[in-house]
Amino acid sequence: MTNAWLIDMDGVLVHEGTALDGAKEFLDQLEDKGIPHLILTNNSIFTPRDLSARLESAGLTVPADRIWTSALATARFLALQSDNKRAYVLGEAGITTALYEEGFIMTADRPEFVVLGETRTYSFEAITKAIRLIQRGARFIATNPDATGPSAEGDIPATGAVAAMIEKATGRSPFFVGKPNPVMLRNGLNKIGAHSEDTSIVGDRMDTDIQAGVEAGLTTHLVLTGSTKEEEIVNFPYRPDHTHPSIAEVIEFV
Repeated sequence: MTNAWLIDMDGVLVHEGTALDGAKEFLDQLEDKGIPHLILTNNSIFTPRDLSARLESAGLTVPADRIWTSALATARFLALQSDNKRAYVLGEAGITTALYEEGFIMTADRPEFVVLGETRTYSFEAITKAIRLIQRGARFIATNPDATGPSAEGDIPATGAVAAMIEKATGRSPFFVGKPNPVMLRNGLNKIGAHSEDTSIVGDRMDTDIQAGVEAGLTTHLVLTGSTKEEEIVNFPYRPDHTHPSIAEVIEFV
Protein backbone atom coordinates (compact mmCIF):
# COMPACT_ATOMS: atom_id res chain seq x y z
CA MET A 1 0.00 0.00 0.00
CA THR A 2 1.40 3.38 -1.03
CA ASN A 3 0.27 6.18 1.27
CA ALA A 4 2.57 8.91 -0.09
CA TRP A 5 4.45 9.75 -3.28
CA LEU A 6 7.71 11.48 -4.14
CA ILE A 7 7.72 12.51 -7.80
CA ASP A 8 10.55 13.69 -10.00
CA MET A 9 9.72 16.54 -12.39
CA ASP A 10 11.81 16.71 -15.58
CA GLY A 11 11.33 13.61 -17.68
CA VAL A 12 8.42 12.44 -15.51
CA LEU A 13 5.85 15.25 -15.45
CA VAL A 14 7.26 17.58 -18.11
CA HIS A 15 9.81 17.72 -20.89
CA GLU A 16 11.01 21.07 -22.22
CA GLY A 17 7.93 22.89 -20.94
CA THR A 18 5.37 20.35 -22.19
CA ALA A 19 3.37 18.10 -19.88
CA LEU A 20 3.99 14.41 -20.48
CA ASP A 21 1.26 11.86 -21.08
CA GLY A 22 -0.66 11.11 -17.89
CA ALA A 23 1.02 13.78 -15.74
CA LYS A 24 -2.10 15.86 -15.13
CA GLU A 25 -4.25 12.81 -14.51
CA PHE A 26 -1.72 11.40 -12.06
CA LEU A 27 -1.52 14.62 -10.04
CA ASP A 28 -5.31 15.03 -10.13
CA GLN A 29 -5.72 11.50 -8.77
CA LEU A 30 -3.42 12.24 -5.84
CA GLU A 31 -5.30 15.47 -5.09
CA ASP A 32 -8.73 13.84 -5.38
CA LYS A 33 -7.76 11.08 -2.96
CA GLY A 34 -5.95 13.42 -0.57
CA ILE A 35 -2.71 11.43 -0.81
CA PRO A 36 0.39 13.29 0.48
CA HIS A 37 2.87 13.95 -2.31
CA LEU A 38 5.87 16.11 -3.13
CA ILE A 39 7.72 17.04 -6.29
CA LEU A 40 11.33 16.15 -5.51
CA THR A 41 13.68 17.57 -8.13
CA ASN A 42 17.43 17.87 -8.52
CA ASN A 43 16.84 21.06 -10.50
CA SER A 44 18.66 23.82 -8.62
CA ILE A 45 18.30 26.57 -11.23
CA PHE A 46 14.82 27.72 -10.22
CA THR A 47 13.04 28.54 -6.98
CA PRO A 48 9.91 26.55 -6.07
CA ARG A 49 7.78 29.55 -7.10
CA ASP A 50 9.51 29.60 -10.49
CA LEU A 51 8.97 25.88 -10.95
CA SER A 52 5.35 26.13 -9.88
CA ALA A 53 4.80 28.82 -12.54
CA ARG A 54 6.56 26.72 -15.19
CA LEU A 55 4.41 23.71 -14.35
CA GLU A 56 1.30 25.91 -14.48
CA SER A 57 2.31 27.01 -17.98
CA ALA A 58 2.39 23.33 -18.94
CA GLY A 59 -1.12 22.85 -17.54
CA LEU A 60 -0.06 21.26 -14.24
CA THR A 61 -1.13 22.86 -10.97
CA VAL A 62 1.46 22.32 -8.24
CA PRO A 63 1.75 24.83 -5.37
CA ALA A 64 5.27 26.02 -4.55
CA ASP A 65 5.13 24.37 -1.12
CA ARG A 66 4.69 21.00 -2.85
CA ILE A 67 8.09 21.34 -4.53
CA TRP A 68 11.39 20.43 -2.86
CA THR A 69 14.58 21.10 -4.80
CA SER A 70 18.20 20.08 -4.38
CA ALA A 71 18.92 23.78 -3.80
CA LEU A 72 16.57 23.89 -0.80
CA ALA A 73 18.01 20.62 0.53
CA THR A 74 21.56 21.96 0.12
CA ALA A 75 20.82 25.22 1.91
CA ARG A 76 19.05 23.42 4.76
CA PHE A 77 21.93 20.95 5.10
CA LEU A 78 24.64 23.63 5.13
CA ALA A 79 22.76 25.75 7.67
CA LEU A 80 23.13 22.85 10.10
CA GLN A 81 26.81 22.31 9.29
CA SER A 82 28.39 25.58 10.37
CA ASP A 83 27.72 28.89 12.07
CA ASN A 84 30.03 30.53 9.52
CA LYS A 85 27.44 31.17 6.85
CA ARG A 86 29.74 32.33 4.09
CA ALA A 87 29.62 30.68 0.68
CA TYR A 88 31.02 31.20 -2.78
CA VAL A 89 28.26 30.09 -5.13
CA LEU A 90 28.19 29.01 -8.76
CA GLY A 91 24.56 28.83 -9.72
CA GLU A 92 21.36 30.68 -10.38
CA ALA A 93 18.37 31.97 -8.41
CA GLY A 94 17.34 28.57 -7.09
CA ILE A 95 20.47 28.03 -5.00
CA THR A 96 21.29 31.68 -4.22
CA THR A 97 17.75 32.36 -2.95
CA ALA A 98 17.72 29.17 -0.87
CA LEU A 99 21.04 30.05 0.76
CA TYR A 100 19.98 33.65 1.35
CA GLU A 101 16.82 32.46 3.12
CA GLU A 102 18.99 30.30 5.40
CA GLY A 103 21.05 33.36 6.36
CA PHE A 104 24.08 32.87 4.12
CA ILE A 105 26.30 35.60 2.74
CA MET A 106 27.47 35.02 -0.84
CA THR A 107 31.13 36.02 -0.97
CA ALA A 108 34.55 35.08 -2.35
CA ASP A 109 36.18 36.44 0.81
CA ARG A 110 37.06 33.55 3.14
CA PRO A 111 34.02 31.39 2.39
CA GLU A 112 33.39 28.29 4.48
CA PHE A 113 31.85 26.55 1.45
CA VAL A 114 32.11 26.54 -2.30
CA VAL A 115 28.62 25.61 -3.48
CA LEU A 116 28.15 24.37 -7.03
CA GLY A 117 24.64 24.50 -8.44
CA GLU A 118 23.29 24.17 -11.93
CA THR A 119 23.42 26.96 -14.48
CA ARG A 120 23.29 27.22 -18.25
CA THR A 121 26.07 29.86 -18.23
CA TYR A 122 29.07 28.48 -16.31
CA SER A 123 31.91 31.00 -16.31
CA PHE A 124 35.49 29.76 -16.66
CA GLU A 125 36.55 32.64 -14.43
CA ALA A 126 34.06 31.60 -11.73
CA ILE A 127 35.15 27.95 -11.97
CA THR A 128 38.79 29.02 -11.62
CA LYS A 129 37.90 31.07 -8.52
CA ALA A 130 36.06 28.06 -7.06
CA ILE A 131 39.10 25.84 -7.65
CA ARG A 132 41.42 28.26 -5.87
CA LEU A 133 39.08 28.69 -2.91
CA ILE A 134 38.79 24.93 -2.49
CA GLN A 135 42.58 24.63 -2.69
CA ARG A 136 42.75 27.15 0.16
CA GLY A 137 40.47 25.05 2.34
CA ALA A 138 36.83 25.86 1.47
CA ARG A 139 34.54 22.84 1.68
CA PHE A 140 33.25 21.65 -1.70
CA ILE A 141 29.47 21.10 -1.88
CA ALA A 142 27.35 20.41 -4.98
CA THR A 143 23.58 20.43 -5.24
CA ASN A 144 23.29 17.26 -7.32
CA PRO A 145 25.39 14.73 -9.25
CA ASP A 146 23.47 14.74 -12.57
CA ALA A 147 26.16 14.81 -15.25
CA THR A 148 23.77 15.89 -18.00
CA GLY A 149 20.47 17.69 -18.32
CA PRO A 150 17.87 17.71 -21.09
CA SER A 151 17.40 20.30 -23.81
CA ALA A 152 15.49 20.45 -27.06
CA GLU A 153 18.72 19.67 -28.96
CA GLY A 154 19.84 16.84 -26.65
CA ASP A 155 21.89 16.44 -23.47
CA ILE A 156 23.83 19.38 -22.05
CA PRO A 157 26.54 19.33 -19.33
CA ALA A 158 25.08 19.70 -15.84
CA THR A 159 26.30 20.01 -12.26
CA GLY A 160 27.96 16.60 -12.05
CA ALA A 161 30.07 17.24 -15.13
CA VAL A 162 31.33 20.60 -13.85
CA ALA A 163 31.92 19.09 -10.40
CA ALA A 164 34.13 16.43 -12.02
CA MET A 165 36.25 19.14 -13.63
CA ILE A 166 36.69 20.96 -10.31
CA GLU A 167 37.44 17.67 -8.53
CA LYS A 168 40.11 16.81 -11.10
CA ALA A 169 41.75 20.21 -10.63
CA THR A 170 41.65 20.20 -6.82
CA GLY A 171 41.82 16.54 -5.87
CA ARG A 172 38.83 17.22 -3.59
CA SER A 173 35.57 15.34 -4.06
CA PRO A 174 32.32 17.27 -3.62
CA PHE A 175 29.59 16.29 -1.22
CA PHE A 176 26.41 15.97 -3.31
CA VAL A 177 23.24 16.77 -1.35
CA GLY A 178 20.59 16.02 -4.00
CA LYS A 179 19.33 12.62 -5.13
CA PRO A 180 20.47 9.92 -4.63
CA ASN A 181 21.72 11.24 -1.26
CA PRO A 182 19.29 10.03 1.45
CA VAL A 183 19.48 13.54 2.97
CA MET A 184 17.19 14.87 0.26
CA LEU A 185 14.74 11.98 0.53
CA ARG A 186 14.54 12.33 4.31
CA ASN A 187 13.82 16.03 3.84
CA GLY A 188 10.99 15.16 1.48
CA LEU A 189 9.52 12.46 3.69
CA ASN A 190 9.63 14.74 6.73
CA LYS A 191 8.02 17.57 4.81
CA ILE A 192 4.91 15.50 4.01
CA GLY A 193 4.95 13.43 7.21
CA ALA A 194 5.51 10.15 5.37
CA HIS A 195 7.43 6.96 6.13
CA SER A 196 9.70 5.16 3.69
CA GLU A 197 8.01 1.78 4.02
CA ASP A 198 4.72 3.05 2.59
CA THR A 199 6.01 5.69 0.16
CA SER A 200 6.69 5.33 -3.57
CA ILE A 201 9.05 7.36 -5.74
CA VAL A 202 8.58 7.97 -9.47
CA GLY A 203 11.59 8.98 -11.54
CA ASP A 204 13.24 8.77 -14.94
CA ARG A 205 16.86 8.21 -13.86
CA MET A 206 18.26 4.96 -12.52
CA ASP A 207 21.33 6.69 -11.08
CA THR A 208 19.47 9.27 -8.99
CA ASP A 209 15.73 8.64 -8.53
CA ILE A 210 15.72 4.85 -8.47
CA GLN A 211 19.00 4.51 -6.56
CA ALA A 212 17.68 6.97 -3.96
CA GLY A 213 14.48 4.99 -3.62
CA VAL A 214 16.28 1.66 -3.33
CA GLU A 215 18.67 2.96 -0.67
CA ALA A 216 15.86 4.56 1.34
CA GLY A 217 13.55 1.55 1.14
CA LEU A 218 10.83 3.15 -1.01
CA THR A 219 8.82 1.42 -3.72
CA THR A 220 10.39 2.53 -7.00
CA HIS A 221 8.71 3.33 -10.32
CA LEU A 222 10.91 4.06 -13.34
CA VAL A 223 9.27 5.85 -16.28
CA LEU A 224 10.90 5.73 -19.71
CA THR A 225 10.04 9.27 -20.79
CA GLY A 226 13.31 10.81 -19.60
CA SER A 227 16.99 9.99 -19.20
CA THR A 228 17.13 6.21 -18.69
CA LYS A 229 16.21 3.96 -21.60
CA GLU A 230 14.84 0.46 -21.03
CA GLU A 231 17.92 -1.24 -22.47
CA GLU A 232 20.13 0.67 -20.00
CA ILE A 233 18.50 -0.80 -16.89
CA VAL A 234 20.71 -3.91 -17.10
CA ASN A 235 23.78 -1.69 -16.64
CA PHE A 236 22.87 -1.09 -12.98
CA PRO A 237 23.28 -3.54 -10.07
CA TYR A 238 19.77 -2.77 -8.77
CA ARG A 239 16.34 -2.79 -10.41
CA PRO A 240 13.22 -0.64 -10.07
CA ASP A 241 10.18 -2.36 -8.57
CA HIS A 242 8.14 -1.25 -11.58
CA THR A 243 8.99 0.07 -15.06
CA HIS A 244 6.48 2.03 -17.14
CA PRO A 245 6.36 3.66 -20.58
CA SER A 246 5.14 6.87 -18.90
CA ILE A 247 3.53 8.16 -15.72
CA ALA A 248 0.13 7.41 -17.30
CA GLU A 249 0.69 3.76 -16.37
CA VAL A 250 1.55 4.63 -12.75
CA ILE A 251 -1.99 5.94 -12.11
CA GLU A 252 -3.28 2.42 -11.47
CA PHE A 253 -0.99 2.22 -8.42
CA VAL A 254 -2.52 5.31 -6.76
